[in-house]
Amino acid sequence: METAINTAIAVGEPLLITGEPGTGKTQAAYYIACKLGIEPVIHFQVKSDTTARDLLYNFDTVRYFHDAHIAGATKTRLQKGRYVERRALWEAFESEYPRVLLIDEIDKAPRDFPNDLLHEFDKMEFTVLETGKRIRTPPAKRPILVITSNSERRLPEPFLRRCVYHHVRFDERLLQEAVRLRRDMYLPLSDDFIALALRRFMALRDEFPLRKTPSTGEFLVWLRVLALAVGSYPEQLHTDLSKLPYLGVLLKDHQDIADVQKR
Repeated sequence: METAINTAIAVGEPLLITGEPGTGKTQAAYYIACKLGIEPVIHFQVKSDTTARDLLYNFDTVRYFHDAHIAGATKTRLQKGRYVERRALWEAFESEYPRVLLIDEIDKAPRDFPNDLLHEFDKMEFTVLETGKRIRTPPAKRPILVITSNSERRLPEPFLRRCVYHHVRFDERLLQEAVRLRRDMYLPLSDDFIALALRRFMALRDEFPLRKTPSTGEFLVWLRVLALAVGSYPEQLHTDLSKLPYLGVLLKDHQDIADVQKR
């Protein structure tokens, strides 16, 4: 991961991070900002209807036409700049220091979204169409772009060519480290019990062809639930995986749960 981060910063290209949900892709952006002392992260959450302009700015068309109707009677000239709202990339461009801009879950957006941003990413500038104002940033303040994807669909080739790529593989050692860093959240659980829970979790991942494989995020939540529910389940987790307590915290697909419980 660190090699990919350093490479992306050195060449000034976006860092594209893929991996299973819950493996820490989003946290990579916060790690970079913390290590470089350039917090806070500018976090842009992609949605199914996100367009490229949503990352740049928003023009309040409704308010503008409403005010234009009123101004028409008085022949007042409106300043369109008053109706423009800065968004994430604009904020990053105008920062006093380089910022980490996180574009989270880009694969949720319409297919054209990544390609529509190629010019802005290459040139580090864009134009506000309604006012003609050009927004740009000097190379010294170029934002560090971190883009995450759950690989729900393949991203366009032209976009991929412009990114430094890193895939976060699920790693049991990283999972153990994540638990260690959050140990205070699981105080009612002994170290031996947590180790047992981890073994059961890994067995669940390895022994079933699951449609939605549980990852780091699900395991950490499961431990929290077990810690809160101490006394309501056996001290030793069943070797029979179908009898694991709170199975719905780990599995998020009804067919996966049915397959495990049928065993």
